[in-house]
Amino acid sequence: MTTPFDDLLAANEEFAARFPYADVQGVARAGVAIVTCMDARIAPLEIVGLRLGDAKVVRNPGGRVTPVAMEALVLAVHLLGVDRIMVVPHTRCAMASSTQDEMRTRVGDSAGADASSLTFSVVEDQRQALADDVRSVRENPWIPDSVAVGGFLYDVENGRLDRVV
Repeated sequence: MTTPFDDLLAANEEFAARFPYADVQGVARAGVAIVTCMDARIAPLEIVGLRLGDAKVVRNPGGRVTPVAMEALVLAVHLLGVDRIMVVPHTRCAMASSTQDEMRTRVGDSAGADASSLTFSVVEDQRQALADDVRSVRENPWIPDSVAVGGFLYDVENGRLDRVV
């Protein structure tokens, strides 16, 4: 019987046959954590010249520092070798170009159901939201002052990072 995952499992068999990462440790070799969006146009390690094992990557809609992202950052700093944190939302992001009601309508239309009870991480001012997120990381009592925290906007049209905070 075929499943919707057969192509992915076949690709995994090929990957496992040549698996090159058995010696990669769970710590971030480069001491970096990156919080970014789930958008498929972002290759978080590649945009800063890193490779698998170099950084911890946290992805979510809009690249926001949500409570779960903050939990990951605290763990990364204290247990996984992170001493630099990059918060990296991106241009042309649906979370920064839609209102809460627009997102609810789009999801509701797709699902054929009322989505008015859902809450999405939309932002009216992406640069201000980025500054707020960076400030929340810097002010978190579990993130030491020795950890460098920066906010950057990734441009999906040219691949550049613009330091915002």
